[in-house]
Amino acid sequence: MRPPRFALVIPVYNHPDTVGRVLRGACALGLPVFVVNDGSTDRTGERIREVAGVTVLSHPVNRGKGAALVTGFTAAAAAGADYAVTLDADGQHDPAHALLLMAAVRPGERTMVVGCRQGMNDPSIPWTSRFGRKFSNFWVRVTGGPRVSDSQSGFRLYPIPEVLQWQARARRFAYEVEILVLARRKGTPVLQVPVGVDYRPGGKRISHFRPFVDFWRNTGTFTRLLLTRPVHFLCRCLKAG
Repeated sequence: MRPPRFALVIPVYNHPDTVGRVLRGACALGLPVFVVNDGSTDRTGERIREVAGVTVLSHPVNRGKGAALVTGFTAAAAAGADYAVTLDADGQHDPAHALLLMAAVRPGERTMVVGCRQGMNDPSIPWTSRFGRKFSNFWVRVTGGPRVSDSQSGFRLYPIPEVLQWQARARRFAYEVEILVLARRKGTPVLQVPVGVDYRPGGKRISHFRPFVDFWRNTGTFTRLLLTRPVHFLCRCLKAG
């Protein structure tokens, strides 16, 4: 049995100050790197072109993080990758920690791995991140997803063929929580690996998460998943019978 083939997928939207450092760190791992420029309107595209050795995929307009991930997964699959490690372009993740997620994959298993950010309850962490994580963790579990401690982490390892086959409907930030629920419904194990996070006070990190708008988008996704949970449960019972 051949070892699994990995690639890195990095969605980016208006992160000119950090994307270059993130991409160079990703390239240092010696894996294929796919960066998806999701309709950036600033100097992000220029910064991406300054980094050699990455495959650049572009959306002419912003379509959302979930759509960018799907674009990256599709390209990585066409290049022969079995798994994709995703990380954000805002500089909060250390690309070298991708090795920790990859190490969690066991030969012959198909799994998903979530990089659980440590220290997220520290008062220096933006309140939107602290509240959003607790809110999301609760509703992922209620809608039939796995019990994870950081359901909003963008640092993950995805089994590409399975994820593309599940066809999650959300296309923005809610994509990442929906895919957790679908993983459990489809019987794919979801593992957790602790990773560091960098929220430097006074730094240039930019988040495009909008508390009000994205809160309601996530609520809509959770409502849809909650309403479909009984149907999924019934289908499982009929198959088991």
